[in-house]
Amino acid sequence: MAKYRKLGRTSSQRQALLRNQVTMLLHHGKIRTTEAKAKEIRKIAESLIALGVKERDNFETVKVEAKVARKDADGKRVKEVVDGKKVTVFDTVEKEIKKDLPSRLHARRQMLKVLYPVTEVPAEGKGRKANTKKVDLPAKLFDEYGPKYAGRNGGYTRIIKIGQRKGDAAMEVIIELV
Repeated sequence: MAKYRKLGRTSSQRQALLRNQVTMLLHHGKIRTTEAKAKEIRKIAESLIALGVKERDNFETVKVEAKVARKDADGKRVKEVVDGKKVTVFDTVEKEIKKDLPSRLHARRQMLKVLYPVTEVPAEGKGRKANTKKVDLPAKLFDEYGPKYAGRNGGYTRIIKIGQRKGDAAMEVIIELV
């Protein structure tokens, strides 16, 4: 008996497919796919969420001093002339950051092995390229899903059957986070 479904693909194609679908599930909260794929996605997604729940509070806050470029009213960097050259003026700012403890850092790297990088693009046409932003999915797992599922012992996903697909009569389902 096999330990996983082959889904009619080579191992590299199958791994890429599952990584993509798990990434989209954790980013959007639910996706529509076939039943066989959903059962494979569930295994991976639940293990990642369990990691997020386990390591959600495993960090320390640290105060750091950072150099930040001074900006004018238009948002452009302020420059001064020093020894005949234009040099950007920097201010020192104190920031508080979350520093992962070793086990949380390891969990973050385990998540990044599975998850693809996600970039959000705004819907409106103007400024689409400039206003894109990268989504930190491990941070979402730790900060959003970790506290949400802290009281649950597994069972973070739900599979709902929605009927057969018209083309090949494959059972379609919606897999969503509970």
